[in-house]
Amino acid sequence: MNPVKLGWMHLRISALNELQYRANFFLAAFNALLALATGLIVIGLVYSHTESLNGWSQPELLIVMGVHVFIGGLIRAFVEPNMYQLMQDIEEGTLDYTLTRPADAQLLVSVRATSIWQTVDLAIGLIVVAIGVVQLQTATTVAHVTAFILTILLGVVIIYCVWLMITTAAFKLIRVDNMVQMLQGIYQAGRWPVSIYPLWLRGGLTFIIPLAFAITVPAEALADRLAGSTIALAVAFSAVVMLVTRLIWRWGLANYSGASA
Repeated sequence: MNPVKLGWMHLRISALNELQYRANFFLAAFNALLALATGLIVIGLVYSHTESLNGWSQPELLIVMGVHVFIGGLIRAFVEPNMYQLMQDIEEGTLDYTLTRPADAQLLVSVRATSIWQTVDLAIGLIVVAIGVVQLQTATTVAHVTAFILTILLGVVIIYCVWLMITTAAFKLIRVDNMVQMLQGIYQAGRWPVSIYPLWLRGGLTFIIPLAFAITVPAEALADRLAGSTIALAVAFSAVVMLVTRLIWRWGLANYSGASA
């Protein structure tokens, strides 16, 4: 089956399942707005004492926060549900049912579950980004928007790959959920531009847990702070991460012993 059709089919089924519990929408919206209000208060407190944070103005930081909320919504809606399901299947030996289907196993484990109500963060994130762009009071060109969309797509691919690589460790380790919780905690560092951190931490947030490519770089695209070399590096890095993720995934399958073993 065409990968797009397969993904759409699973998305539609997940959406129908989630629509049975519509009260969850209000809970998700409340949590998203509460997190947004907290973030805005923190930014307001910071800029009540300074006009810039390591060269970043308040509107630019709003863009960073909007991208952080948007990417976080994508993770909670489309990545986390699938990764937790994958961990459960590996632990219980029920991944066999997926492996015997006539489609790529990595594709199947990546699209079969969706938390549709978490997509409220996507709308909130884009609204915050738009407010930040308006407050910049500078011309936003088609080139800026194109670079933003491209880097967002690259960032989503990179973050997905990092999650899958960590989850694949469940083929050999027992308590991978602790690593996932650690990853969720580290993600909160992405609400600030990576450039404000010390050099050693900046390197870790760029190449180990690549929040720089996923959040800071797209924000730089809209803030007219992005160099062409950074886009080229993001493209090259995402290609390498995809290749490494595929190799790790195949290694995991080679070490899998399921219910049929």
